[in-house]
Amino acid sequence: MKDGNLVVGQSGGPTAVINASLVGVIDEAKRHGFIKNVYGMRWGIQGFLEENLVDLRAESDETLARLKDTPSSALGSCRLKMKDEHLPKVLDVLRKHDIRYLFYIGGDDSQNTTHRIVEYCRAHDFDLVGIGIPKTVDNDLFGTDHTPGYGSAARYVALSAMQGGVLARDMQKVDPVLVYQAVGRDAGWLAASAALAKKYDEDPPHLIYIPERPFTREKLYVDLERCYAKYGFVSIVIGEGITYPDGNPVSGTQIIDKFGNPEFGAMGGVSAAMVVKKLACDHLAVRGEFQIVESLQMAADDRVSLVDRDEAYQAGVEAVRLAARGDNGRMVAFERAPGDAYVCRYVSVPLTKVNEGKQRMPDHFIDDANSFVTEAFLKYLRPLVGPLADYARLRYQPKK
Repeated sequence: MKDGNLVVGQSGGPTAVINASLVGVIDEAKRHGFIKNVYGMRWGIQGFLEENLVDLRAESDETLARLKDTPSSALGSCRLKMKDEHLPKVLDVLRKHDIRYLFYIGGDDSQNTTHRIVEYCRAHDFDLVGIGIPKTVDNDLFGTDHTPGYGSAARYVALSAMQGGVLARDMQKVDPVLVYQAVGRDAGWLAASAALAKKYDEDPPHLIYIPERPFTREKLYVDLERCYAKYGFVSIVIGEGITYPDGNPVSGTQIIDKFGNPEFGAMGGVSAAMVVKKLACDHLAVRGEFQIVESLQMAADDRVSLVDRDEAYQAGVEAVRLAARGDNGRMVAFERAPGDAYVCRYVSVPLTKVNEGKQRMPDHFIDDANSFVTEAFLKYLRPLVGPLADYARLRYQPKK
């Protein structure tokens, strides 16, 4: 392998385990003599364009050990959409600092950034190895069974649904409507994870609405009547990306971000208002509660999945190993072995594969009839999240 320096950056939204991937890169880089300096991009590719680099070899082993357990993005993140005119400057900085190994931790936009840099350097005869390290709580990256960050965020949502569900059950005479909104622009993986909270049929959540299916008032009202009649209250989880059949977001916002993605508002709040209004018309004056936590579910270390953290760290390690083998223009990916036992191995996919689209929940994970998920999805999810609390239940059966 060619001697040179390494740079690693973090981009996009934070997770509870993205720093574990960073530490994995640093630890493994130190084991390879051809890697000289290990730089970190301060503020992602935006900071790299400004030559804002930090020396990661200067960090103590004790700091790195604690960093592995620290949430959010220690190097600082950005959401800069790299343009073609940025690429010459990127190459200048690479040449100036003799950087021959580039690692970028992030979602599909970050993987696209890595791909474009690799291709630009190849076209200009600069020897650079670029490897993508996956990260997204949305779990919607193509080419991988799941992504680091998802397991911990899913654990946060499942525990929130479980704890909020206990409250909703016991407060149903006061607030018979509870709507919880989870993040997830294009896919419902995170909203669907709330289903792990349900142990018994009457347990919340009762309904889950995800972007994979169009949202209609008619279906909501049918589901609502069924659940209210059966349980005496209704607990609903909404994915932030749900849309009406015409494609318009339920929140009604028309704001578009710099990547061309719609900015979603309080879908759950709109839905909660629909539910409360419907119940008030058909039954009685009722109140409802709407919960949205946004970034908290992305970086809650107190609810981290240990499997998620270990896999995130290993993804960083595997990225450096790919580079050491001479692989280029690839992303570390996870491949799950068939069978009941959870066994996951690390593979790689071309960076171009990641940008083929969004990894949405497959049909066999979705229970359309009940606006819920199937047992197949819960089987997929459980090993990524880990065991949840087992709360006590009194012997009596509460009456409606």
